Amino acid sequence: MAFTKDSLKIDAEKVVDELCQTMRNQIRKDLKKTGAVIGISGGIDSSVCAALAARALGPKRVVGIMMPETDSSPESEQLARELAGTFGFETIKENISAGLAGLGCYERRDEAVKSVFPEFDSSYTSKITIPSNILEKDSFNFFNLTIANKDGEKVKRLPLDAYLQIVAASNLKQRLRMTTLYFHAEKRNWAVVGTGNKDEHMQGFFVKYGDGGADLKPIAHLFKIQVYQIAEFLGVPKEIIKRTPTTDTYSAEVTQEEFFFGLDFYTMDMLWHAMETGVPAAEAAKVLGISTEQAEKGYANIQRKITATEYLRMLPLEAE
Repeated sequence: MAFTKDSLKIDAEKVVDELCQTMRNQIRKDLKKTGAVIGISGGIDSSVCAALAARALGPKRVVGIMMPETDSSPESEQLARELAGTFGFETIKENISAGLAGLGCYERRDEAVKSVFPEFDSSYTSKITIPSNILEKDSFNFFNLTIANKDGEKVKRLPLDAYLQIVAASNLKQRLRMTTLYFHAEKRNWAVVGTGNKDEHMQGFFVKYGDGGADLKPIAHLFKIQVYQIAEFLGVPKEIIKRTPTTDTYSAEVTQEEFFFGLDFYTMDMLWHAMETGVPAAEAAKVLGISTEQAEKGYANIQRKITATEYLRMLPLEAE
């Protein structure tokens, strides 16, 4: 089949029907559960998964858990409540800030930030970013640390040890959210629905035993731009569809493109699909309006992330 600008367009109604049937079978027959618990953040992926669950099981068999913390955007809760109102399922709010403080999340993160910017204090926000366009880079990605306050922002390249500590501390957020979801699921004998899409699942943009921990992952095979198509079909609120995908992890707002992917979702997903289906880089480049060299860099970057994060998708190793 020819590679075109519409190669990732789907029959959303058909896909939704198939996903709902799969979810019903997995939850009721495979897992022997009767309902679904989902962490909802006002983002597109969790919104689509919650809408699918409500359609598959009925809204009375779905609970959406909002888990804000100190660095969360207030918009996340607002949009999560709008989503629940649209699809008729119950919501529960669990503020996890105290738990994260008890685990040392903020203290350990700030310690690492201060190793780069000694002046960092509570007047600043911070975020991690990567170079803006991976198609223009010849080297491996590196990370920058940005801090900002009312006087402006400062940016430095992030040393590896500081980067690892900031990420390790921040990952406590996803792991505490997973723990919270399983409390509510086990209380009801329901299943935890994971919300990661293919971009996140296969390129490793998730936390092992954090947001990667779930009983089923209904959209892990779908590209991000396909998730948007399903959202439109299901009637997910426009404010959620139009919202720029963010990590909602750092005190300064940072998009998923800035923090991890380095490309807009359409270009990345199309390059990935082309690579998977054996489309030559030159052909993909022509369709996407980029150079062959850029397409080759895109292929290499995506494959590098898939390979480098294979350990995240592995089951625990056992002795033979």
